[in-house]
Amino acid sequence: MKKIRNIFVLALVLVSSFFWVTISNAADDTVCIQCHGGLDGVLSAPVKQWEESVHSANGISCHDCHGGDPTDFELAMLPESGFIGVPDYAQVPEFCGRCHVGVKDDYMASAHGQALEMGGAQCVVCHESHAIQLASIELINENSCSRCHDYERAVKVKTAISSTEESLAQLEKSVASLHRVGIDTKRLEDSLFSSRNSFRRLFHTVNIDKINNQKSEIEEGLSETKAAILDYEDTLGQRKMVGGAIVLLLILGGCIALLIRKTFTDED
Repeated sequence: MKKIRNIFVLALVLVSSFFWVTISNAADDTVCIQCHGGLDGVLSAPVKQWEESVHSANGISCHDCHGGDPTDFELAMLPESGFIGVPDYAQVPEFCGRCHVGVKDDYMASAHGQALEMGGAQCVVCHESHAIQLASIELINENSCSRCHDYERAVKVKTAISSTEESLAQLEKSVASLHRVGIDTKRLEDSLFSSRNSFRRLFHTVNIDKINNQKSEIEEGLSETKAAILDYEDTLGQRKMVGGAIVLLLILGGCIALLIRKTFTDED
């Protein structure tokens, strides 16, 4: 009887867990995703694109950009609920700039921003609208840039930023390694976050002279972060040496103890 009761309790827990996960997942889906996800063609495409985007990975959903009430089908697209909808071409920088404030400012001062009213490239031309991927230097490529102009200027920008981008990537890997072994890396992460944002802002100016003049300040900050990382790594190295020495001493002590015990055993 006790065995049957235990099986019943286990089954009840499993069923409850299933329904809880189902309810939780349903709660995560806004009415925007539920509605557009059930449509066909171009009306459903944004959902699939968003699901693989960096916005989705960071919990940024439809209503965060387009406004509206994400909990109610009737209120979702009403202006009274703050619904914005799709911005006009020239309004896109302001639309994205509500979050990416610094980037918007540098973009608006750039050659791209100055040509906006004449069809100059704006955010979604380079980053897309829903399938937005993690920003990387690979976004500067011949296929993308040559849609509007020759690739020569873009190559100069990419060359100017490549070494700093590589340094950022290497430092981020080092910080991640320190974090995995239990080091409190928040200060290092904050420093890299600030440097990365400043640098990414800078190359939205698409101004080679400005990039070359200002990236030295960013690289100086990265040098300080690198020095802090090396200090942590040296400390870890010393700990490993001390730990290794302690292990060797324990092994040696164990061997000596065994020899002493064997000696007394032989005498007996």
